[in-house]
Amino acid sequence: MNARTPETEALLTPAEVATMFRVDPKTVTRWAKAGKLTSIRTLGGHRRYRESEVRQLLQGTIPQQSSRLDN
Repeated sequence: MNARTPETEALLTPAEVATMFRVDPKTVTRWAKAGKLTSIRTLGGHRRYRESEVRQLLQGTIPQQSSRLDN
């Protein structure tokens, strides 16, 4: 089994996510702002995305998470 802990999970750049979905990187940023995708900020302020969550979204298996917009 290849389970990763949150600390060791692979993180993707907006460009990498955009390539997977065949969209512009700005679209990925909008998805994060809309709560469709969780972004993690680096110390330099850049967004990164969890690979497992991106793959779930790509497969259409991520449940709607409206609670993220409440924060």
